Amino acid sequence: MLVFWKQRLVMLAVPKTGTSAYARALAPHASMVVNDPPELKHAPIYRYNRFFRPMYEKMGAEHMDILAVIREPIDWLGSWYRYRQRPFLAGRPTSTQGMDFDTFCQAYATGERPPFANVGSQAKFIEPRPNGVSATHLFKYENQSGLLDFLSDRLGVEIDLPRANVSPKAALALSDETEAKLRRKCADDFAVWEKAV
Repeated sequence: MLVFWKQRLVMLAVPKTGTSAYARALAPHASMVVNDPPELKHAPIYRYNRFFRPMYEKMGAEHMDILAVIREPIDWLGSWYRYRQRPFLAGRPTSTQGMDFDTFCQAYATGERPPFANVGSQAKFIEPRPNGVSATHLFKYENQSGLLDFLSDRLGVEIDLPRANVSPKAALALSDETEAKLRRKCADDFAVWEKAV
């Protein structure tokens, strides 16, 4: 999570949406960079609302804009699948080594997700709170130029974006049946992505 106090902007670190690269590029311009623990680095709206918002309001910020990046859901799952293929996870319940992408997605679309497919939901991550706190700026991961233009304009800086935390390449083939199941079971995630610019 990056906080730009003077600009009244918070950039949430939605996992697997390129936020590590933005954190590296923008850390020198941020008022606060939350790197650890992961539960705070990747704080969703509900955790931001509970822990960070009250602190900012006490310091005089009645409103902070919240920016989040949303990735096309199947591509987002592909990034998780590839990330969990990494050797350091071998033999752990969260590893996807030895399985194909279709199997991973079938497991993700079940009610009780096994550890390797328990990766959350982008729609849940940015779910608005009853008190009205919600993401004010939603960008598609695929619209990097729009996101860079917005951040450059809002922060008044030129941004040189490095590549960071890139998952290894892997085949990402899905059967029509699995894709249809994902679109049905994860309709909120597809709707949120469609809503982003």
